[in-house]
Amino acid sequence: MQMRKSNKRALFFEETLKLIYEKGFKATTIRDIADRLNFKEANVYNYVDSKQALLEGYIFDIQNEFHTAMNHIIDSTYLPNEKLRLVISSYIQITSKRPYEQALFMNDWRNLKEPRLQEFINSRKAYEEKLKTIIEAGVSQGQFRVLNLTLTTQTIMAALRWLYILYIGQKTNLNPIEVEKQLTDFIFTGIHNE
Repeated sequence: MQMRKSNKRALFFEETLKLIYEKGFKATTIRDIADRLNFKEANVYNYVDSKQALLEGYIFDIQNEFHTAMNHIIDSTYLPNEKLRLVISSYIQITSKRPYEQALFMNDWRNLKEPRLQEFINSRKAYEEKLKTIIEAGVSQGQFRVLNLTLTTQTIMAALRWLYILYIGQKTNLNPIEVEKQLTDFIFTGIHNE
């Protein structure tokens, strides 16, 4: 009985994420979610308190996963070039497993309400600052070329943030290891000090 319940819960969240991706967060109503799952509208509230709570839950959950991975990397004894490889790897691994959540994270964060909106923005900036410190350390150790740190950080983040598109609606599974290799080679071509 418990297994059936958790399968229903997983299906609820999977279908809700797909629906929000298709329609956008603002355009998706509780009624739409109920219709998608052949539920009565009241049954949706067995899974979520509100549409805003759903948004917050997904966005902060995946953001926390990105931060946890980043913190482990920052705290490691690896050299900056290896840390950067690990950042790229962790971002791709998380995105490949949770593409619809990453899409929500990227496309709908502006729909957060205060104070959660500012909390999200501060957390995003903190992640970017951690990445910037890795790049800065790589420059100071001669592993990376001297570049504009903000531009480099934002370019790397831009390359990572859109990756969810590769995993949504694909008929064939993309191997995250191959995506990682190609993207890492591309990024390192731009910043590696040879």
